[in-house]
Amino acid sequence: MGNRQSSTPGCGGCLIIIVLILLAVGGWQAVSGFFSLILYTLLFAVLAATAAFFGFAHSMRKRAAAYERSQTATHNRFVFLLVNILVSIAKTDGHFTQSELRTMLNFFQNSLHYNQEQMYWVKQLIKEAKDARQDLEELLAEFRSTFAYEPRLILLELIYQIVYTKKPVLEQELEFVRRIATFLQISSYERQTIENKYRYGYSAQQPGSAANQEKRYSTVLGVDETADFAVIKKAYRQLSMQYHPDKVAHLGAEFKRVAEEKMKEINAAYDYFRKKFERG
Repeated sequence: MGNRQSSTPGCGGCLIIIVLILLAVGGWQAVSGFFSLILYTLLFAVLAATAAFFGFAHSMRKRAAAYERSQTATHNRFVFLLVNILVSIAKTDGHFTQSELRTMLNFFQNSLHYNQEQMYWVKQLIKEAKDARQDLEELLAEFRSTFAYEPRLILLELIYQIVYTKKPVLEQELEFVRRIATFLQISSYERQTIENKYRYGYSAQQPGSAANQEKRYSTVLGVDETADFAVIKKAYRQLSMQYHPDKVAHLGAEFKRVAEEKMKEINAAYDYFRKKFERG
């Protein structure tokens, strides 16, 4: 014969036992008092949780407002226009998807290293931008007239990130971004370099063959894989001037870090080809 296993009563069984004990000791009045205690405890827990939630939200609003006041007007206007332009572009097809939202939030959280109150501020800007009806051309015109060439490159990078959240990317969508680049007075070379990064860069960045590595570094510098060293050097010098961190330092430390990361990528690509041609 197999061993029989005794089972312990669950929560329902325990509750029945407690009720029976209360009935035996104090009657229905004791049972009523017990359930009243449970009800009031649950009610208190809900009220405490609600109060904690609203208290946290109020604290975050205050901290986000304090952060916004601590920044320059140029920084705040840059982020405002950045968010509103990206949301307006995301909404052009009638949908603002979760993947588009994640792309925007990932940029601020991972590329700019925004903390909790900074992210709360950005999320509020995104929420307001989603609900607002704004003319994209007017936003772009203000951005172009307010900010120099280098901040416009940051904007264009983010626009391509948003567009490439969709698979496949339609040619008309790319043509739309190209028109924006032209409107922002970004050179066709710079625009093509950024587009190539997102068109080819992700698969090329996978570890493995030297061919993949060369494809990746060619994409970073915006040159053909067959380019000679003179062309590569010219591209490197041009990109080094465009993405120099000092040119975006007035936008805030976080945007200077973005330029620094871009410069690391450019330098790594140039070093790869420099060593390759020295060996050859």
